[in-house]
Amino acid sequence: MKKLFILFTFILAATTFAAHADDVDKNNIDSLKQKLQLTTNDTLKGVIYTQIATEYLKFDKQPNRNLKAYYQTEAIHYTLLALHNYSYYEDTTGIRASFDDLARVYVAQRKFSEAKWFTLQSNKISRQVKDIPNIISSLVKLSSIKMDLKEYKMAMRDLNEALRWSTNMPALEAIVQQNYAYLYNRLKDYDKGDAAEKRATELTEQAARDADKPVLISFDNSPSKPVVIKKKKVLVTTKKPAKAIAVGKLASL
Repeated sequence: MKKLFILFTFILAATTFAAHADDVDKNNIDSLKQKLQLTTNDTLKGVIYTQIATEYLKFDKQPNRNLKAYYQTEAIHYTLLALHNYSYYEDTTGIRASFDDLARVYVAQRKFSEAKWFTLQSNKISRQVKDIPNIISSLVKLSSIKMDLKEYKMAMRDLNEALRWSTNMPALEAIVQQNYAYLYNRLKDYDKGDAAEKRATELTEQAARDADKPVLISFDNSPSKPVVIKKKKVLVTTKKPAKAIAVGKLASL
């Protein structure tokens, strides 16, 4: 009886918390929509569209299938509005982020062809601006989508390139190795899967130890002013890639 009471109390608390979270999300959305109506400067609207989309991207928190589907539809709608705005003003960062958000929804809907297309566009922009962390991230996402499509050879190709780009960046290489583990396990090559999992753990520990040390990634031997990208203390020089991390052909459909 006591265990039943504890279980009932836990369920009631969880339900109350979820309802409160839903109210907070709805209030945030209503506030942002009101802010959008009051904004007359078109250059600011893209950010607000993205903020609204971000609230709807919390679809996994929704308590039932219908509400989850509604949130996904609205996330796509507002992300497309943001994408249109960013495209008009040539905001490549906003465009890339919008592609990533659209891909995320389509993966959740198991619309993998659409997800792959948007991830490829994100990857293309990342290459154009030499954003290495996002090149790696998009390659890993592509490999995951291709695993779902059972395109295992293509998934392996994406991970191999991501591995080349992640040289000297333990935190990012750990993510790549973890996805190697997923792929090898799908292929029932459990020994390689375990080895990749072990390597991912080692790299994660190394990244934690090196957290306070700057990492300089040089693309050739000539001097260049370093540019800080993404994470604090990760430095990248803006020159052509060395052979060790050469760019392969753009991942294709």
